Amino acid sequence: MPELQLLRADHAPAVLAFETTNRAYFATLISDRGDAYFAEFAAGFDALLAEQKAGVCAFYVLVAEDGSILGRFNLVDIDITEEHTATLGYRVAQHVTGRGVATATVKELCRLAAAQHALHTIRAATSHENIASQKVLTKAGFTPVGPAHPSDIGGKQGTWYQRDV
Repeated sequence: MPELQLLRADHAPAVLAFETTNRAYFATLISDRGDAYFAEFAAGFDALLAEQKAGVCAFYVLVAEDGSILGRFNLVDIDITEEHTATLGYRVAQHVTGRGVATATVKELCRLAAAQHALHTIRAATSHENIASQKVLTKAGFTPVGPAHPSDIGGKQGTWYQRDV
């Protein structure tokens, strides 16, 4: 059974394999990370862990029984001083799409957002073209709240969704 785990240093090799294996697939849905991301992966990964330690982000990975990564689910821009909000970002491996993995994991992350991170509201943006992501958010209890600026989602037009947790 896959397990949602808070990102740790020992996840680095599996995360890199996940990103490398799914790079072309992800580029069809969202902006490509670019060659520099892969060339400088170790430094970038360490920066994520530092952000997480500082409490401004919480990065999760969905780990399969064999240790491979099935998805990444992130809470970024965590604000627990006033509004208790964060922005959700996620991506799942191509070979598990269409099986409810993203929806179930987003629901679980929303539960953790309230229980572990004292959040009240989660926001997420998706492009108009990314129908699968729109379905995931809707099935996970998010509702559309307004247009997303192209700078919010890689230069594409889209919509912001929100869920109270």
